Amino acid sequence: MRDVFLCDAVRTPIGRFAGALAKVRADDLAAVPIRALMARNPKVDWAALDEVIYGAANQSGEDNRNIARMAALLAGLPDSVPGVTVNRLCASGMNAIGDAARGIRTGELDFAIAGGSESMTRAPFVMGKAQEAFARSAETFDTTMGWRFINPLMKTQYGVDAMTETAENVAQDFQVGRNDQDAFALRSQARAAKAIAAGYHAEEIVAVEVPGGKAGPVMVDKDEHPRETTMEALGKLKTPFRNPGTVTAGNASGINDGAAAVILASEDAVKRHGLTPRARILGMAAAGVPPRIMGIGPVPSTQKLMGKLGLKISDFDVIELNEAFAAQALACLRQLGLPDDAEHVNPNGGAIALGHPLGMSGARLALTAVHQLEKIKGRTALATMCVGVGQGVSLALARV
Repeated sequence: MRDVFLCDAVRTPIGRFAGALAKVRADDLAAVPIRALMARNPKVDWAALDEVIYGAANQSGEDNRNIARMAALLAGLPDSVPGVTVNRLCASGMNAIGDAARGIRTGELDFAIAGGSESMTRAPFVMGKAQEAFARSAETFDTTMGWRFINPLMKTQYGVDAMTETAENVAQDFQVGRNDQDAFALRSQARAAKAIAAGYHAEEIVAVEVPGGKAGPVMVDKDEHPRETTMEALGKLKTPFRNPGTVTAGNASGINDGAAAVILASEDAVKRHGLTPRARILGMAAAGVPPRIMGIGPVPSTQKLMGKLGLKISDFDVIELNEAFAAQALACLRQLGLPDDAEHVNPNGGAIALGHPLGMSGARLALTAVHQLEKIKGRTALATMCVGVGQGVSLALARV
């Protein structure tokens, strides 16, 4: 099996729902980081690229028709370069990186771009076709996130809890209290604010040109989701998903827009294209859990990955754990034997502060994990996240 190197990585800013990136089509947004990678690596023969693999969770609107292929063409890659879109919901971007790495490791690929994209703002409403002639009713679904066109058998066998309800289930089953969730959320915001002030996230971001009015296009180059808050302010927020409950808008991730992409290459491709390796992909693993507690998914996927690689949780110098909800993030940390406030877990803020554009997030976690390894001169990093319908995915990387 061959080594797989991550050689470059960029992301767009993360926009709030109906915010700064709302006017950017999903396929145009997906093209931005690919175009940036091409500009940053002008000596590369892009016609030699074997594959573009992108993650996207929705695929119901402007991200239909294989957004990886659309993004590749819109970015200006040669039309001979193929593209494929993968969907593991929240972990789609991470799965794209894992899939590309597997292809390179086995020799089927040499050189690939992998990443993910999501415009949750522009996710459409959808309506099913009539099941009988002269039907007079139509059911419409918002595809931004969550269930639609529910299978009655799935509902009977497993339930179809909304994401927020699964977070309440995790909080109840694993005894994660409201105060601890709010404290975790406050730490995420504080760490993100400190990192932003130091210019940390700016090093990852490529600006997005957004159509403007009479003044012309606007360049968006900063994450839009972080916000100032306090424990008092977080404590005043309502728990709209369960009464009594613990999950609020303040201790949950956002609904966001963004895209990220990385270059992956074999050792031969690195030399051929003059690339500079930043990290080596060690492996990826996925695991299933009951859908009603989908947030605990990172625990078995991480345990599975560590078993395959012969690693312990203490071997990771950096851990990027997606903060879908503070409730599930805390439950995962505790199950993995880590303290609630572990300094090496999301040291520059997580999804509660930065946002969670579903298809992008897994690629952003991998990008940020490598970035942080370089900052601290660490050796090994873990990126892991929960997945709707009850899964977890984990990816391990080592700094070169």
